[in-house]
Formats: sequence, structure tokens, C-alpha cells
Amino acid sequence: MNVVRTLHHFPLDPASRQVRLSLGEKRLPFEEVLVRYWEQPKAFTQLNPSGLTPVLVERTGEGEVAICESRAILEHLEQAAPEHDLLGASASDRAETRRLMQWFDRKFDNEVNAYLLHEKLEKRLLKLGAPDLYNMRQGRDALRDHLVYMERLLQSRDWLAGRRLSLADFAAASNISVLDYFGDVPWRDFPAVKTWYMRIKSRPAFRPLLADRWPGLAPASYYDDLDF
Repeated sequence: MNVVRTLHHFPLDPASRQVRLSLGEKRLPFEEVLVRYWEQPKAFTQLNPSGLTPVLVERTGEGEVAICESRAILEHLEQAAPEHDLLGASASDRAETRRLMQWFDRKFDNEVNAYLLHEKLEKRLLKLGAPDLYNMRQGRDALRDHLVYMERLLQSRDWLAGRRLSLADFAAASNISVLDYFGDVPWRDFPAVKTWYMRIKSRPAFRPLLADRWPGLAPASYYDDLDF
């Protein structure tokens, strides 16, 4: 069945990046629509009343379906393209992948992004004034705690969830890549995490993320450097 896919997303949204990485890794072609989600555009909120990106719209000869937000889209893509499995071969692998996906979608987002990305990205988009230095310090301290945990995992594993690349790696890389856009990741202190990120960064699916730019928000000088 011929499927035409359109991804409605914001380039610097970690959730959107997870879906873009999965689509790229599975070699599923798609069209892109960039969404200024903070403006709550009517056409987008008709697709997803929550107003949150991403939304994947699939069109076939039988009609159109909109799959809303990252977890639902990622699960859908696993069913749509099982030949490029990103969850894991065994029940324990899949359980660990899902645990780590939840870690980054909830814990990392609440403890790191809610401070750093809010101050550096969301406040800029919403014109809420200068970043709060205390909040940024809170976010950076939490980021180091999470990197310590990742460093420990990667010292005994090939990838975050085990021997194979998985959606857990994409969940982590999607969040960390946005922070890296703003130059907030202390790579020197976490060599195993840096090596892991270099491996993901060199994958063809990751290249479109390295080309992301947003007006008025310049990336760190090394953001798109594969050998940083």
C-alpha cells in the first residue's frame, strides 16, 4: 500500500526529533511541515487539540489518519515497518528500551528541559524576557546527574538499552542534541557519552537534525561537527 506521510513538527522539539530519527532510520520518506506550536495555529490544533508537536499524517487510497505525539507515532512506526526494529528482539530488551524512553520523556524533560530549554528556547519564542540564571544552574546540575547515569550504562553496554541501537538511544539523543545546539553539554567530563553521541551523530538519519537552524537562535559552533 502506498503511504504518503507528512510530519508536522518543530525542529528544536526533542519529541519531534525522536520521530524524525525513527522515520530516517526506517528509511520511510516523509514531507515536513514546520509548526510554530506556541502560536496555536488553527489548522494544527484541528489535527491535535493538545497543540503539541509532533503529528504524523498518513494518506492512503483508503483515507487519512493523524497520529498525535511522539510515543503514539513511534509505536505506530514499529508496527508499520517491523523489518527495521527499534524496540528490541527480546521481551527484556523491549522493556529496557521502553523504560529508558520514559526516563527521557518524563524524568529528563521535567528535571533538565523544564529549566534549560524553557529559559533558552521557550522564553525566547514566547518573548518572556531574559533567562533566569538560577533556573539555568538548576537545569545544568540536573543534566550532569543524568549524564553520570548514562556514562555508567554505556561503560557496560554498546548502546543505552543493550547491544543494539534502539528507540532509547533516539530518545536520549533527541533531548541531548537540542541542549547541544545551545552548547550546554559538558562533553569533556563524560567520554563514554561523547563516544556514543558521535556514533549516533554520524548516522544518516541524524544528518537532517544537524542542518536545523531557527531564526535568531544560532547553534554552538561545533553543533554540526561530527568530530567534536
